[in-house]
Amino acid sequence: MQDYSYFCQTRIEMGFGQSQHLPALLAASGVKGAILLVTDPGIAEIGVVDPIRQSLEAAGYQLRQFDRLSQNPRDTECMEGARLFIEMGAEVVIAIGGGSAMDTGKAIALLGKNGGTPLDYIEGRKCYERIAPVICLPTTAGTGSEVTRSAVITEESTHRKLTLKHEQLRPRLAILDPSLTLTVPPSVTAATGVDALVHAIEGSTCKVTHPIAQAFGARAMQTIISALPSAYKEGQNKKARFAMMEGSLLAGLCFGSTDVAAVHCLAEALGGLYDTPHGIANAVFLPYVLAFNAEGEPSLHAKLSRLMNFAREADSNALAVEKLIHGIHEWTAALQIPKLKDLPKVEQKDFPRLIELAMQNSSTPSNSRTITAADYQDIIEAAYDGGFRSKKRLP
Repeated sequence: MQDYSYFCQTRIEMGFGQSQHLPALLAASGVKGAILLVTDPGIAEIGVVDPIRQSLEAAGYQLRQFDRLSQNPRDTECMEGARLFIEMGAEVVIAIGGGSAMDTGKAIALLGKNGGTPLDYIEGRKCYERIAPVICLPTTAGTGSEVTRSAVITEESTHRKLTLKHEQLRPRLAILDPSLTLTVPPSVTAATGVDALVHAIEGSTCKVTHPIAQAFGARAMQTIISALPSAYKEGQNKKARFAMMEGSLLAGLCFGSTDVAAVHCLAEALGGLYDTPHGIANAVFLPYVLAFNAEGEPSLHAKLSRLMNFAREADSNALAVEKLIHGIHEWTAALQIPKLKDLPKVEQKDFPRLIELAMQNSSTPSNSRTITAADYQDIIEAAYDGGFRSKKRLP
């Protein structure tokens, strides 16, 4: 038997066109005061933010926009945004974009009200309190940050990934409008979609999982495995885009009360060191971590294989695991996920630093199978070569 708790304060509004109702939804949620819009420069440049900003201005809200952030947001950028938040006397943060914008928005809502640096909260020098309300409008189907209690920020001076985590960081309102994802390029659709799948897998299988998370994760896995290939190939496919946004949401609700694990630890190390987009970094390592974990937890991973329709109920656990690893390889290959050695800047001489950063990650202990620095090295080398160093020689 296992004790667990689940809490999510976020109001969720899902559907095509929901972003058009933002002013009314803000009013219904009791949100008042000046607003800092946080978005990334790419989203701002293509005009996604313009109609949302105009609707807020027409409703009488005072606005400023902050879009000076990276695809792996830095602590320095969050502090710059917090200074703007204070300068304008903002009361609310609205984040429009992918995980970088939403995580930055959460950090600004924290720092803008309480001061300090992200590291101050990680090391316990400052308390999570009086956090400004955060409203999220995701423009990709992947991160799930619109419903989670965490924000991942890169410490610029060390390249470490710092995870801010507290229930008060959960957004007040999440508006999921699949129309905002219709123009997302195929490569970004693929990478963010695999990120969502990793959230569902790790949130369901990590050592701190629980039945509620597992229920969300099971539905998320089934949805994403089925819908992502169509969303990738047919960007204007509304059914697939709706399903992917729903799958990403469910995956966020899955891992948002548990934890991630080794895939994320490696991906965050890669992103911190090279600024690799987070979704791509997760996708690169997923098959190899699955192969490692499956050796220690075959029945658990056989269950995953059946959930995602790689294996049949009648298959043995050993066969189901083989089908899982082979199936994930084929599935990611069809999405044209690159190999580790093909990513910009990645060099074998940096592997010891990647391993060090992964071992420092607070989610390493949550991995379903206990993992060591030597295991991380085997996984990184296998991902770099595009092959497996598994005792079972899984395909």
